[in-house]
Amino acid sequence: MDISSLAGIIIGVLAVGVGMVLKGVALDNLLNPAAFLIIIMGTVGAVTIATPMNELKNIGRLFGIIFGGTKFMSPQEAIEKILEFAEMARREGLLVLEARIADESDPFLTRGLQLLVDGVDSDQLAESMEADIAAMEGRHAANANIFTQAGTYAPTLGVLGAVLGLIAALGNMEDTEALGHAIAAAFIATLLGIFTGYVLWHPMANKLKRKTKQEVLVRTIIMEGIVGICRGMNPRMLKDNLSNYISARERETS
Repeated sequence: MDISSLAGIIIGVLAVGVGMVLKGVALDNLLNPAAFLIIIMGTVGAVTIATPMNELKNIGRLFGIIFGGTKFMSPQEAIEKILEFAEMARREGLLVLEARIADESDPFLTRGLQLLVDGVDSDQLAESMEADIAAMEGRHAANANIFTQAGTYAPTLGVLGAVLGLIAALGNMEDTEALGHAIAAAFIATLLGIFTGYVLWHPMANKLKRKTKQEVLVRTIIMEGIVGICRGMNPRMLKDNLSNYISARERETS
């Protein structure tokens, strides 16, 4: 599980809740069904309009990615695996790698190894794997954009909710006490819109983008490593090249 996602939401909720108490605002003011309906359902409606259904159906899986752990190798693990394959290919030839393909769970790695043992030219191999990485980036960018859109729409819907609340409040001007409560309730919609937009949806979009960058890094290491093996690169030189993708501290532990 990705603890940072859950911890961030808890910290955000506590920050707003404690801040409200310190400002003298009662927490029961948040119990405003109309505000929740306008912000949550309004955001869902806006995102649904803006996003094709074939992308919306991935929303459950995306929450799993945000709150779940990474399903791909770390850069150090990718380098170690590539160097192991490089040593095997150097000692026994490329065809020995064919027996390892079925043992690997990473589809990008297995596809690269299959192209390698099939004797594909190194330039074609690099081109094919680069296209695979680019296609993945495009899919992931579309997924992250769902949350980016939600983060854009929610604060504006908060303003809409406040306006609607003020309209209702101004329709009952004769009761001063009730007017004050109605105005306070009207701004709850703005609070919810800003909170969900900038504490939930935009950060979730950025988390998905960050995970995409990590996966692209791992895939780039795999691609460079397989292409290096295809070109007969010395394992030590290959290690030096691949180590450029990780930090100096990570190199010491790999």
